[in-house]
Amino acid sequence: MDTQIKNHPSQWKYSSPQTEGFHEVVTPENSPCKATWAFRLNLKKGSAHKLYMDSIELNGCVVKGSVRIFHSNHNNTLMERDSFYLPGKENLEVEAQEDSILFIGGGPYEDKGTFFIRHYDLSLPVGDIHQIHGKHPYRREVFMTLAQQDTASRLICGITQGDEGMWTSWPPHQHSAHLEEVYCYFDIPSPKSAFHFASRKEGEFEYIHPVSTGDFVIVPEGYHPTCGMPGVKSCYFWIMSAHRSESRRYDLAIEDPNFKKTL
Repeated sequence: MDTQIKNHPSQWKYSSPQTEGFHEVVTPENSPCKATWAFRLNLKKGSAHKLYMDSIELNGCVVKGSVRIFHSNHNNTLMERDSFYLPGKENLEVEAQEDSILFIGGGPYEDKGTFFIRHYDLSLPVGDIHQIHGKHPYRREVFMTLAQQDTASRLICGITQGDEGMWTSWPPHQHSAHLEEVYCYFDIPSPKSAFHFASRKEGEFEYIHPVSTGDFVIVPEGYHPTCGMPGVKSCYFWIMSAHRSESRRYDLAIEDPNFKKTL
């Protein structure tokens, strides 16, 4: 594909495979992203898959089903929205307790990171892990599966869910100089949809992607708010990877001043 076409926001939506197995959905080879990978792992009940990446760190999130994971001498059960962080050069086996789907983010591994699991728990007080952003009609709840405070090389990841029919990531913001991102949508069964707005330009939307469960939208640059259709909560696992280790920060977003004035 021509580079100019590939870099246009109309090409930033990737449909992830529903077939069994481990799938590369977004990579630096098939997208304008330079430091971000997004994978999908589909497992039938009783089947297993071994994860190992030499130079890529992984943050995996169970978006459907439940799995048993085995790492070194430890094993744990992960339910829906539970997650794990796996540094490069380490092995992890994932065994499905029922038909399961995992979305997995990847970033360059620079010998910094410690394996851990995190159970999804919205009863945690609002803070580093459980966060609330915005207000009606753009309030969203965020749960960090891999927070800035966690030890890792390039990745920061989490789950965001908006209110029914409302916005997330508003006002539009960008972090093009420091971080790129992938939004991996789930819990939006087709034909229901949310809408992912993508633009490299201030004050306008270049393209709008309807998105349902299994759709991944990359954010190599630019602004990227979302909105659910009536009755739909925009819900996604987001993968953010820093261009440099020192940019692995959650506070580098720049808001679009044109839309900020409307609040």
